[in-house]
Parts: sequence; structure tokens; C-alpha cells
Amino acid sequence: MKNTNIEWCDSTWNPVTGCLHGCEYCYARKMAQRFSKIKIENYNGSICVLDEPYICENRRVNPYPYEFMPTFHKYRLDIPEQWKKPRTIFVCSMADLFGEWVPDKWIEAVFAACAKVPQHTYLFLTKNPKRYLTLCRSGKLPQTDNLWYGSTVTSKEMKAFSSLNYNTFVSIEPLLEPVDLCDASCVNPNWVIIGAETGNRKDKIVPQKEWIDDIATYCDLRKIPIFLKNSLIPIVGEGNMRREFPWERNDIK
Repeated sequence: MKNTNIEWCDSTWNPVTGCLHGCEYCYARKMAQRFSKIKIENYNGSICVLDEPYICENRRVNPYPYEFMPTFHKYRLDIPEQWKKPRTIFVCSMADLFGEWVPDKWIEAVFAACAKVPQHTYLFLTKNPKRYLTLCRSGKLPQTDNLWYGSTVTSKEMKAFSSLNYNTFVSIEPLLEPVDLCDASCVNPNWVIIGAETGNRKDKIVPQKEWIDDIATYCDLRKIPIFLKNSLIPIVGEGNMRREFPWERNDIK
């Protein structure tokens, strides 16, 4: 049962929320600020741990009690255990779990929760892929078939994780300019996701079809599955949309 509008997963799971990157295009920050019932000036710390759901004065659960400040919701760790049928889960869609400010123990707790329910496929996405490498070197980054490690890319300045020999993917969203996946600093990913900038920003950038075609050509030559988000339909047309998943392709080594 799908409980998210994100096309490339079935569910989202947010044992950690909040982020300190301050990205211009962040949908998650806007959502957290919209639904938070507490003004951030009432909170003086930078990270917080919640053992139980935070209840507001009107007895409603507040999903973002400290707006977009990093928060570990320990009570959410068992949510994947409640989903008996296999799902593709985007982990921490409302955070960057691998941001420099996130304690190792938070990440380790999330990995432990994933290990308890191995029937699911877990997708992680960060703008700080070097944290993957740090955890890998210390033996804290698990490598199993159902764990996928992604890096966000928005421009030709690639965020590389070239020495990570794991299931990897890149999410190029929003696509703001031509992206060269042949960049020497970037390993061939096992999956590529592309999306356009959404929303009504005055100077919103609309990708050119040639940019998308170039990425698709690169992927086809290397048998890399590619997933085009619905935001690209006006650019490439519904008939040219590709929604491929690497775990469904039998021609991928």
C-alpha cells in the first residue's frame, strides 16, 4: 500500500527529521515549518531526541516539534516492523540522515531497525556522500542487497562517492543544467533518478530535453536503470517516460 507521492518508493519513514544544509529548493523545510505547532525560537539546542510522540496543548501529535532542527524520533524505529509485506522505503525523506551534525549512534540505530525487517528495500539519500565513506571505513555502513545509498546531484559539480562499492544511485533533482555523469570523480551508479524543479518559484529552471537525453544515453550505454519523475512529462512526453528499478532488471550485474 503506497503512502507517499514520491514515485520511486512505496513508503517514507522518518526516524530522523530536520536538516542544517539550508538548501534553496528544500520542500521538507517548508513542510516542517507548516506543520510544526511550536515556534523555533522556543528551542535553543541544535539536535533533540524524542522517546515518545510530542503532544501539543490541544492533544494533537506534533510531527515536527522543533520545526526543521535535527530530531531523532526513537519511537518511530519500529515502524517498518508494522509493514508485513515488502515495501520500497525512502528512509528520512524529511532529513539528511548522513549530515555532519547527525551522531553516529542515530545512524546505527536506523541501520539496526532496517536489519530487523529484511524483506523491505531501504533507500537512503544524502547531500553529504562522504559520510558514507567515513562510515564504511569504520565498519559502520552495512552492505546488503536491500540497502541502497544515494547522493543528490543538482549540477555538473558532482557529489562523488567513487570508492563506495555498494548499491549506489544518484538523484538529479532538480535538474538545473547539463550534468556529465562521465565526470572522473563519480563512480558509475547502479541507478539514476531525474526530476525537474517543482513549485511556483519566479525563476524556476525548466530542464532542456537534450539534458535528459544525454543522461539517458549515458545510462543506456552502461545498462544503468533510469527513473524519470512525473515532473518531466511536460518535457519528454508520457510516451517517453522511463520508470525503471534496478532490483527489477535481470540484465544488471
